[in-house]
Amino acid sequence: MGNTVALALAEHVSLIELAAPCEIFGVDRSQLTNSWYDFIICGSGNARAGGWFRPDGYRSLDELVKAHTVIVPGSRYTPGKQPADLVDAVRAAHDAGARIVSVCAGAFVLAAAGLLDGRRATTHWLYADLLATRYPQVKVDPDVLYVDDGDILTSAGKLAGIDMCLHLVRLDYGAAVANDLARRLIMPPLRDGDQAQFIAPLATQGVDHALAELLPWAKAHLAEPLTVVDLARRVHMSTRTLSRHFNAVTGKSPLQWLLTQRIQRAQELLETSNHSIEQIAVQTGMGTAATLRRHFSRAVGMPPDPYRRAFRAGRAPAEFTPMPQQASRGEALPQAS
Repeated sequence: MGNTVALALAEHVSLIELAAPCEIFGVDRSQLTNSWYDFIICGSGNARAGGWFRPDGYRSLDELVKAHTVIVPGSRYTPGKQPADLVDAVRAAHDAGARIVSVCAGAFVLAAAGLLDGRRATTHWLYADLLATRYPQVKVDPDVLYVDDGDILTSAGKLAGIDMCLHLVRLDYGAAVANDLARRLIMPPLRDGDQAQFIAPLATQGVDHALAELLPWAKAHLAEPLTVVDLARRVHMSTRTLSRHFNAVTGKSPLQWLLTQRIQRAQELLETSNHSIEQIAVQTGMGTAATLRRHFSRAVGMPPDPYRRAFRAGRAPAEFTPMPQQASRGEALPQAS
């Protein structure tokens, strides 16, 4: 598996958009897996993050073409004119086979390079209309955290970039490693890309929100035949009130959230256990192997059996395009039987 990650440093890149990839890809994680990424920073001239911080020993933009993954953060100037040398270097890296990733307004660099033509992409909601107007051939989706289009990934604001970086780890090293890393970073293990950029907070929401005890309890009881009524009763709410809290806290309905947790748990079991598909279906609350296969294929982009084989063969399922992990309003969540 190729694992060189290069961050393209431009003038006035946001410090957090530099620091997050450095923390996730540039820190030794040998305690999580046998190998990790080789991380480099590439820039030109006197490029500095935040207008003042200049990393030691960064390489020229010509080095981007040697990377397997190139991350393009935004900068205070990105929505305006994109540096020609950066645009050319990113295009050359993609032509050489690199996976290209943008954070926040970095999508403008990818668009200027022609990499987003005809593709679905996102950026920070503040810049979405501008991106769509300036590059009408791009299918701009302003309502999601990130978009995975295979060899091109785009994310919304700065913290959404962290979600996308964890998504890349999940693709490259599997759900168990990504979740372990998220725990070390004190982050949720996964917010899928189709989650809304804006989640309207409850008036009483804080550290101790209304679902603070329910969510970890539900994760620990995924094998049980949980229903929305069961969840509502546990926190002494009506189903309507529960749904309102779920939307405010997670950006999902209770059914969508439960299905996402079950798919994540199935990924972990496929990667770390020898349990049969039937056993995993029961342990994740899917009930039957057929139900697990249907929902897993829809969410991950491939059935559980090939997912396990690909992961154990040392080629994480990055070659398969993940699908939105959600259940439609009219679809009943699979229950354990």
